[in-house]
Amino acid sequence: MPNKIIPYKPELRAYARNLRKSATLSEKLLWKKIRNRAFEVQFHRQVPMLDYIVDFYCHEIGLAIEIDGNSHDHKYFYDAKRQGRLEAEGVKFIRFSDAEIRQHMHNALVTLKSKIEELLNE
Repeated sequence: MPNKIIPYKPELRAYARNLRKSATLSEKLLWKKIRNRAFEVQFHRQVPMLDYIVDFYCHEIGLAIEIDGNSHDHKYFYDAKRQGRLEAEGVKFIRFSDAEIRQHMHNALVTLKSKIEELLNE
């Protein structure tokens, strides 16, 4: 699925732009580590897809990274539906908690690197 662009609702563009401007601390910390092809693939922030926006997305390997903070605590079914719809489009997911990024960044990066290598070798 190299460079597959998932269609999205045009009105999500402005919302995604606002989310980029008001990133959480965990999003900012992870972005510093994955930007500029740090893992040999290019990630983009707050990417609109279908009716949703994912935190980070790599078109080259179809990988979405989601950071689950407090706002996700009571949205399990919504997140599952959202992820299922995007997976039906070929998107693969990796999820980290806000605490994992803040307190165990190294472990998260090792996990992410492993997932990227797996997808590059498919």
